[in-house]
Amino acid sequence: MSAPIEKYLQALGETLVMVGVSSVIAIGVGLALAVVLTLTGPRGLYARPRVHKGLSLAVNLFRAVPFIILLVALLPFTRLLMGTTLGTWAAIVPLSINLIPFFARIAQVSLNDVDSGLVEAARAMGCKRWHIVRHVLLPEALPGIIGGMTVTVIAMINASAMAGAVGAGGLGDLAIRYGYERYETRVMFEVIVVLVALVSALQLGGEWIARRVNHRHG
Repeated sequence: MSAPIEKYLQALGETLVMVGVSSVIAIGVGLALAVVLTLTGPRGLYARPRVHKGLSLAVNLFRAVPFIILLVALLPFTRLLMGTTLGTWAAIVPLSINLIPFFARIAQVSLNDVDSGLVEAARAMGCKRWHIVRHVLLPEALPGIIGGMTVTVIAMINASAMAGAVGAGGLGDLAIRYGYERYETRVMFEVIVVLVALVSALQLGGEWIARRVNHRHG
């Protein structure tokens, strides 16, 4: 027997909470980290080779760890913060930490692609370095950053489905408990359809926003 509609709505709601909160955290912290990496780079406004190298190493280290391993490794930290390792809110901790370095690298590439001539022109006009970041680097890199946000949120949906399979709730949990363990192929198919629709909507929305921003800057 297929799962009742209430189960689908509950699972979808849990997935949206996981993805929404984790995305806000990952994008916010990741963007700040990307700015620091850009500014402390060899050609940055605050060139600090040692700081840059240390941060880059940390980012690469976390990016290299598969999510399922990171999920298990962070169980003590998750329990410390949330008081539990199960449920939707507990999953937000590993989901956020997993996607912070991912988005940081994407945003860093967009920031590094900003025409250096614009930065030099702003410096020649006497602009302070923070003003250059706020009024030159971030606005010019915004289309690429928005594209990176879209990719990050989609990756978050995929990771949330994996987290759901180990007790985090959401669509992944529904697919495992009703689709796999009860041999309900229909449930598995319906969850896949929902995930595909969700990802497609996000992709189309992200591309539309990026085009609008790019058009305004163009």
